[in-house]
Amino acid sequence: MPMLYIFSGLPGTGKSTLATALSRICNGCYLRVDTIEQTMKNAGISLEGPEGYAIAYALAEDNLRLGMNVIADTVNPIELTREAWRRAAENAKSAFREIEIVCTDLDEHKRRIETRKTSVKGLTLPTWKAVQNREYHPWTGDRIIIDTAGATPEQSIQQLCNELGLSADWYLTAT
Repeated sequence: MPMLYIFSGLPGTGKSTLATALSRICNGCYLRVDTIEQTMKNAGISLEGPEGYAIAYALAEDNLRLGMNVIADTVNPIELTREAWRRAAENAKSAFREIEIVCTDLDEHKRRIETRKTSVKGLTLPTWKAVQNREYHPWTGDRIIIDTAGATPEQSIQQLCNELGLSADWYLTAT
């Protein structure tokens, strides 16, 4: 059965690093809302709400119906977006796993925000102040939590794969 891996977390926590690694490990379709929204902006399309998320939900559902695993890389800040991802999986008669990525060391998180680069053409990365002020509601449901503070990306990938019951050995030795 195809699986929807629903990532969540503030910018700079390591979400995209882990989501892209997981997409390679499980040969899944990688959907990043930042890429969708920035591509729309680059094409002159004005965003006024959840358009990028809505497109990502539909693409996830299509790919799940094709039997593909899907990795959704989004901040996923509120229950409304979290429920929409679950609904996409349910509509496609697929399973899902929710994964929250956090960085509990605020100094490390700030350093990441202030030094990171993006591969998304035209994307302006948020400042530390913007990340601190971002709307992000606490989770109430069951999920996997990966705290990337003080961990290498490889350690976090291994922890995530352990939680998911997947092997990351080939990936970690190839990187």
